[in-house]
Formats: sequence, structure tokens, C-alpha cells
Amino acid sequence: MAEQKATNITWHDSHVSRAERNELNGHKGAVLWFTGLSACGKSTVANTVDHMLHARGKHTYCLDGDNVRFGLNKNLGFSAEDRAENIRRIGEVAKLFCDAGMITLTAFISPYTTDRQAARELLEEGEFIEIHVNASLETCEARDPKGLYRKARAGEIKGFTGIDDPYEAPENPELVLDADNKDIDTLAQEVVDYLEANGYV
Repeated sequence: MAEQKATNITWHDSHVSRAERNELNGHKGAVLWFTGLSACGKSTVANTVDHMLHARGKHTYCLDGDNVRFGLNKNLGFSAEDRAENIRRIGEVAKLFCDAGMITLTAFISPYTTDRQAARELLEEGEFIEIHVNASLETCEARDPKGLYRKARAGEIKGFTGIDDPYEAPENPELVLDADNKDIDTLAQEVVDYLEANGYV
């Protein structure tokens, strides 16, 4: 839990309620938290779902792990402490988007259970949907689109998830996607099917 350093501050309630924002949008706000190893397909699935929902007129936004490190989190590295702060900030941003009635898709390795749980606890019951994009290390290493596994194996990158830093797979995610054996479109459709079956869209 991050320390509250600011003093002499007061929470200001909005005149527009979350229910009113949801009514205007035509759907509830939610956070779809895609987690998995590097190169498992998180960003690709998240962006495909984003496109599918947008085509249906849903209000969405996708927060990508690399993209936020160009701006909001550009001062963070990949130590355990910086990874935790990275996910804490994203959890808070996703909460704001959710409060605005958006369906927010986040694609982050987010390797540690405690950090993902902290993000879940920021939201109301049912608003956090943890999606494990489950691909084996062998599959991810074979794909390696950014050449990161090759660099990690060569010792050029230290603390790389799956190689010399752990990935703690979710124990009870809302959804598990078999990224070893299914294509992106199939996985994205499974996410949309889940949202439909559970009344999110």
C-alpha cells in the first residue's frame, strides 16, 4: 500500500453518479485485466477485444504495458519495487476509467499475485475481471517478437519474467485463455462471450 504523503486534502464528490455515467454509456464500467508472460498475446487479444467492443458502440480504452512506460510510468524500471509501483499506478488509472463508465482493458505482465490483488481491491465487486492469457514459456520464447527472451538468455536483460524472475499465475481468475492452442480471434471472442454471459455488454 502506497503511503499517503499529501496533507490538507479533502475528497470532492462528483455531482454525476457512477450509475448516471453507466446509463449514458449504455453499459457498466469494468476493468479487464489481461495478465501473462511476455509474448503470450496479452496486448494483441486486448486490442482485438477493444476493437470488437468499439464496433458495437461500447465505450472502451486499452492501457498497454509498454505504452504507459513512455509517459505515466517512464520513471520506473523493472525491479520488483518498480513493477509493484507500475501496477499500482495502472490500477488507480483503471479505477478512474471504470468510474467514468468505461470498459478498460489492461495488458500487463503483472507477475505478482499481491499486486494484482491490490488492483482488484480498488474496485467494487464484479468490476475487476482477471484474464490469464495462458501460454507456456516454451511458446512465448519461440514467438519472442521483441527478441527479449534471447537477450535474457544471453544475460543482457536481468530480472526478466519467466527466466530469472518469477511469474505467479492467477489461482482463481475469472477467465483463462488457452494461448498455446487457440488463435487471437478465438481468444478475443471468448472474452466477449464472457462479457455477454455476465451482463457487462
